[in-house]
Amino acid sequence: MTSAFDPVCRHAATTPDHLALRGAEDEWTYLRLREASVRYAGALAAAGLSPGDRVLLAAPSVPEFVVAYLGIQAAGCVVVPVNTMSTRAEVEYVLGDAGCSLAIAWHTLGPAAADAAAALAVPFWTLTPGASVTDAAPARVVDRDRDETAAILYTSGTTGRPKGAQLTIGNLLSAGEIGAQCSRATGADRIGTGLPLFHVFGQASVMMAALTVGASMSLLARFDPASMLEMLRRDRLTIMAGVPTMWNALLHSAGDANPADFAQLRVAVSGGASLPGEIARAFEARFGCTILEGYGLTETTAFGTFNDIECGGKTGYTGRAVPLVQVRVRDDNGDECPPGAVGEVHIKGPTVMRGYWNRPADTAAVLSSDGWFRTGDLGETDTDGDLRIVDRIKDLIIRGGYNVYPGEVEEVLYEHPDIVEAAVIGVPDEHYGEEVAALVAIRPGAELAAAEVSGWARERLSAYKIPRIVRFVDALPKGPTGKILKRSIDRTGLTRDSTSGEVAPPAEQPFSAGRSL
Repeated sequence: MTSAFDPVCRHAATTPDHLALRGAEDEWTYLRLREASVRYAGALAAAGLSPGDRVLLAAPSVPEFVVAYLGIQAAGCVVVPVNTMSTRAEVEYVLGDAGCSLAIAWHTLGPAAADAAAALAVPFWTLTPGASVTDAAPARVVDRDRDETAAILYTSGTTGRPKGAQLTIGNLLSAGEIGAQCSRATGADRIGTGLPLFHVFGQASVMMAALTVGASMSLLARFDPASMLEMLRRDRLTIMAGVPTMWNALLHSAGDANPADFAQLRVAVSGGASLPGEIARAFEARFGCTILEGYGLTETTAFGTFNDIECGGKTGYTGRAVPLVQVRVRDDNGDECPPGAVGEVHIKGPTVMRGYWNRPADTAAVLSSDGWFRTGDLGETDTDGDLRIVDRIKDLIIRGGYNVYPGEVEEVLYEHPDIVEAAVIGVPDEHYGEEVAALVAIRPGAELAAAEVSGWARERLSAYKIPRIVRFVDALPKGPTGKILKRSIDRTGLTRDSTSGEVAPPAEQPFSAGRSL
């Protein structure tokens, strides 16, 4: 019997005064983190929650996120983290699908979570600085089996509604151990990130790894390159984690800095999207630190492959299978592909999810009886065994590290009374990696501007999902069954600088990772 809270309890007993968390204005020792978390667990129990109950959590990367997350674990409940930019409709869907018994949201967020909870008659708590709760007595940590669900993270393919990937206690504990091994982290390390902890990258391979070894973790509530550089210097970070857009932003904000300014930084971990070689080389020259790229998914608790820290990164490749995990590239017959041959990437190991929440058919489609997970990604290995992701079988768009699922955006566009056909695709973008583009056909006689299409989506979707490129077409290419053929779409001129209907991006720009190390 065990708990995902175990590492914190262990370090609180052995090194109680060691710093666990650094926020913008506050520091938390392991003892303080443990005491606050068990008190939070006590409040959950006093409110009538039982082991196995689901609790939605919406908060940025602040120490209080960690307290609430661990408190939910200590109470034996299941945490359901959601994006802080989620709309009311998106939160309401997750609350209902997961059957949450409680919703918790950071005090500075908008009303989306509170309104969604009210609509479904789900109790709602506000998470405030210090993570103060009622006067309920601290709870005893609930022991559970390693195979029981600890967290449900919502993800999706290109069609249908988002699915909840069930990550077990064993998945999270294994992710922490593997992450620590990959970065060679110890309790002496000072780890920092501007990644959101509600995503699997920040949650599993950063937070769990730091807590596993008893390191300190510095957090930015929202990524900003100047703030990240300040945190890097102030806390003398030894390990940083981020996505390619973050590294690029840091390069442009570093001014006249040189490697001597960051002598303590020994490794930068990158995931979420492919890392351009130019950025990797420029970062190493400016910061004196090699960026090591990895690959994984929400369904594999962020882990699949990682470039070896001793050998350094190999441009264009995400490295070999991480410890305890197997990675195979297989052809259509299920046979392993030789080096250089493209096939579908499969992953097996202690980080592979339990399955999708209440979706046995979807689970069976990707998870074999012997534990192999079909990623839906096309890849190839070289003669050294390093993996290169070639393409995605699914039409997933990764914008600035965020997963954008075309089917979800298309569903919203089809709700518009004047849109009769819609196809959402990703197009290359110099800054974000990919940009979201929508091709739409409208009903005869209707008049619709590109800004109106984006505005319609803006009211119903998170900022990073909004099509910023809109092209109007008479009709979309289709196959004999009437299915829209996205691969036959003419992408000529589909750029942010095109006249097809670009919409200026909103003030809040996301930096995160859904598909990541």
